[in-house]
Amino acid sequence: MEKTLTIFFTSDTHGYFAPVDYAAAAPAPTGLANCAANFVRDGNSLIIDGGDVLQGSPFTYWLQQRGSAEGPFVPARLMNLAGYQFVTLGNHDFNYGREVLERYLDGLDARCLCANVLGLPQVERSTVVTLENGLRVGLTGVTTSFIPVWEKPEHLTGIRVTDAVEAAREALEELRAAGADLTVCIYHGGFENDIPTGRPLSDTAENQAWRMCQELDFDVLLTGHQHMALPAAHIRNTWTCQPPDKARSYVRMEVIVRDDGSVRAESALLPAGGRTEPGMAAYLGEMHDEVSRWLDLPVGALDTALMPEDHLEMAVHGSLIANFFNQVQLDASGADLSATCLGNEVRGFDRAVSIRDVVATYIYPNTLTTIRVNRGILRKALERSAEYYDLDEDGKLRVSDSFLHPKEEHYNFDYISGIEAAIDISRPRGQRVLSIRRNGQELPPDTSLTLCLNNYRAAGSGGYEFYTECEVLNDTPVEVVELIMDYITKHKKITVDRTRWLTVYNGDQLLSEEFPA
Repeated sequence: MEKTLTIFFTSDTHGYFAPVDYAAAAPAPTGLANCAANFVRDGNSLIIDGGDVLQGSPFTYWLQQRGSAEGPFVPARLMNLAGYQFVTLGNHDFNYGREVLERYLDGLDARCLCANVLGLPQVERSTVVTLENGLRVGLTGVTTSFIPVWEKPEHLTGIRVTDAVEAAREALEELRAAGADLTVCIYHGGFENDIPTGRPLSDTAENQAWRMCQELDFDVLLTGHQHMALPAAHIRNTWTCQPPDKARSYVRMEVIVRDDGSVRAESALLPAGGRTEPGMAAYLGEMHDEVSRWLDLPVGALDTALMPEDHLEMAVHGSLIANFFNQVQLDASGADLSATCLGNEVRGFDRAVSIRDVVATYIYPNTLTTIRVNRGILRKALERSAEYYDLDEDGKLRVSDSFLHPKEEHYNFDYISGIEAAIDISRPRGQRVLSIRRNGQELPPDTSLTLCLNNYRAAGSGGYEFYTECEVLNDTPVEVVELIMDYITKHKKITVDRTRWLTVYNGDQLLSEEFPA
C-alpha cells in the first residue's frame, strides 16, 4: 500500500511575515502569514522552513532596534503560529549574534535540524518521525559551509560550522540505520551546477546541492539560499525544489512511497495569496501601527530625490544612491576611498527622508571595515565589477550571465568613490581597466590608500577574495543602516555627491553620461 507525505516548505523568508509591501507602505498578497493560511496541519503533513528567518526586512530591523527582551521571540512566536515542525539555520540567522539566535531557537515549537552546526544546544543532527499512515520519515538539515567566511567571529563564539556535504552524508547513514522509509534533507544552500545541463556554475563550497544529489541519494532535498524559484527537479535519485525569497510563494510537495520502497514526488510553487492566517494576523496587528509610525518618521532632507534606475543603467552611468552611501561611509570612517553596492531591489529616497526610505534601501545588516589598499588591489576590484558587463551577439550591452544565474547578484557590482576609473567593456575580462586616477593624476603603483567597505565584502565575498590579503585598519561596530540615519540626522540638509567616478567605454564609444544638473 502506498503511503504519502505532504510537505509545505518555505525558505529565505527574511522577516517578511506580514502581507505588506514596506517600501510602498501598502498591503500585498505576500508574506509568511499568507503562506501559512494555505498550510494543512494533519498527521501526514510536515511544515518545514529552510532558514534565513531573522534578518532582511524593515520589520526585523525594527524588532532589533526596539531592544526589548521580547523582541527576538517575535519571529519564533510567528513561526509557531504558522505551525512549523522542522527548521534549519540560514547564514543570516547568525547576523544579530548568538544571544538573539538562541532566544529564537528557545522560543520555537519546531525542532531545529542542522547537522553541520555544532555548539548550539537547541540544534539536533537528525530525527525520525512516524506519520499517521505509518510512514517513517527521516529528516536532517545542513546549512551553507560559508558562514564562517561571512559572519563576524564574535557571532560564532562557541559555534563551529563544518562541511555541509560530509555532515549530510553522516546524517543520512544515521537515518538509514534508524530504519527510515523516506529520507529528507533540509539544506540552506543551492545548486553549484546548472540543473538542465549539469554545467558547473561555481567552484566554491557555498552551494553544494548538485553534489549532494550526485553523491548522497537523499529521497528529498529541500534547498534555499539562492532565492531561485525552482518548483521541481529530479536529479539522479533525488527529488528537489527551491522557493524564492521573502515568502512570495511556498512549495507544496507530495511524496509517495510505494510498497517496494521506491519514491515518487510532485511539487509546485504556490503563491502566498490574499488570505492571512488568523492567529498571525491578530499577533502582527498589535505591532503594525507602531511599525508604520516608526518607519515614516522623518530624519532629514536631501537636495534631490534618489530614485533607482535599471541596474545596468546605474552600472554604466553611476548611481546617486551609491554615491550617497559612499558619502556616509567616508564620513563615518575617515577613509580615502569607499566602496558600496546596491541590493537586487532598491527603494530609493524621497527628498524628505524617512526611516522607511533608509531601511528599505539599505537592507543588509552590514558593518563597516577599513582596509589598506594600493593600485593593484583597486585594479582587481574594478576588474571584478567590470565582469558585470557583457555584449550579446548583436553587440548590445547586457548584464553578464554570471551575475544573473543561478542567482541574481547585482549586489556584487561595486561602486567606488574617491578614484576616477575608466574601463572598456569590449576588452577581455581581466583586461578592461584603462585608467585609475586620483585628484586628476594616474595613481602610482606604490601609493597606499585606505578603503572602507562593508564587512561582507571585506571578507572576500562575491568574488573579491583579494581583499582578504589587505591589512585591516578598523572595524566600525555599527550597522551601515544606522550610520546612514545618523548622517542624515546630523546634517539635516544634505547635498549629494554628483561625481561620476566610473567611466565606461565600448571600444571608442563613450557609454557613460553625466548626472543631470
